[in-house]
Amino acid sequence: MRRDTDPRKQTPLAGVSIVVTGGSSTAKTQSDASGFFKTELKPGILPGQAVTVRFTQPDYHPLEMTVSPLNQLVVARMDPVLGRPAETPGQKEVVIKNDVRVRYSVKVHNTSNVGFAAKAFGVQNLGDVPCNNQPPCSPDEKWKASTGSITLDAQEGNVFSNIRVSCIAGPCPFTRIEPLKTNPPPRYLKVTAESWSDTATFLVEAEVTHTRVADSIRYSYPVIFGPGMNFTLPSGAEGPSIEATLNGDDIVFPLGPALILSWATCTKEVSPEHTQIYRCELKPGYTFQQSSGTGSNTGR
Repeated sequence: MRRDTDPRKQTPLAGVSIVVTGGSSTAKTQSDASGFFKTELKPGILPGQAVTVRFTQPDYHPLEMTVSPLNQLVVARMDPVLGRPAETPGQKEVVIKNDVRVRYSVKVHNTSNVGFAAKAFGVQNLGDVPCNNQPPCSPDEKWKASTGSITLDAQEGNVFSNIRVSCIAGPCPFTRIEPLKTNPPPRYLKVTAESWSDTATFLVEAEVTHTRVADSIRYSYPVIFGPGMNFTLPSGAEGPSIEATLNGDDIVFPLGPALILSWATCTKEVSPEHTQIYRCELKPGYTFQQSSGTGSNTGR
């Protein structure tokens, strides 16, 4: 990570070239967006044998460490190269206002009520007829029963919600409505009922809903410390772009999957909770407008 007296500026360093040497073995690797790296020496080394680790990155002074891999935590702090000239000799630094913001989109589901369904159906039956083991029968298998059903269609792209079924006429205490399958909300709704007395009438009611998926534009405001800029986006964020003011001009910079910016070097990692974590550091020739604040930004 970057060495700095301010802990908030000790940012992880991605893409650092790392060479590990131990005994007759040498391994090469690079740090990831969180500054972490992992490598394996083949053939291995003896327990307690020291290894030499060399770190190089163009914007930082090379660092070499000798450590003994004995289940310890080791942090490599690299000193930034100070006093670097602008990209073009004599060119003034480009000033970036601190009111940078990140624009992105997320998919949102908008559900609206587009109709109402109400339908009655009857179950024909004659009461007081013994079942005599000829299904369907009453729950106690004593009386002859009949079943009836009705099917409703919410139409393409729609589903039923808040479904209610009730007995509205006939010997309702001697009827039964079969449990409904409503998860996920169905387009086709089939309701079945049973009567083991006289004919009964049932009413089905439900709301018809339609869900539309649309892009919703959101904004995130990075936190800036020194030449570093940090922000996070939710797991479903798409198409991030950075809106910044450079030397008084408002410009939109699409970040893209390659994280290419003309004025900063950015890295991205995804947390176990799928949050997208971005870290950006200014390139030579660029500087953030000085502010007396603590480093956090507010919306403009």
